[in-house]
Formats: sequence, structure tokens, C-alpha cells
Amino acid sequence: MPANKSATLNLRIDPGLKEAAREAAKREHRSLANWIEVLIRERCEQVGITIPEQQDLYAGVDPNTDQDQ
Repeated sequence: MPANKSATLNLRIDPGLKEAAREAAKREHRSLANWIEVLIRERCEQVGITIPEQQDLYAGVDPNTDQDQ
């Protein structure tokens, strides 16, 4: 699997909350997706959750098989 493969996360939120998030992302010159990723990484760090690097996630996975992780 390519090292830059990303997963999709679909969620429903209040439209006002989404607009506020878009504005916050815009002010930081980020895409909404990148802004949310940064928030998740920062919060995980605060509570002591280690986020594995993508290459660690796919170590030992045969790229020719269709495995959902």
C-alpha cells in the first residue's frame, strides 16, 4: 500500500459548527480536513495517545491484497 494512502471519515455535525470549523481552518490557512487532523493529533497528544505513522500501520501488509484496516 502506498505510504500516503488516507482513510475517509464521514460524520454529521450541526451546520453552524461546520461553518465555525471552516472559518477556523481558513484563519490558519488550512483545509478543513487538515485542520481537523491537526486537532485530533493535538488532542491525542494531550491525553497520551500515540498515533502510529502510516508506514507502521501497513508494515507486513501485502499491497496486492484488498485488506481493510
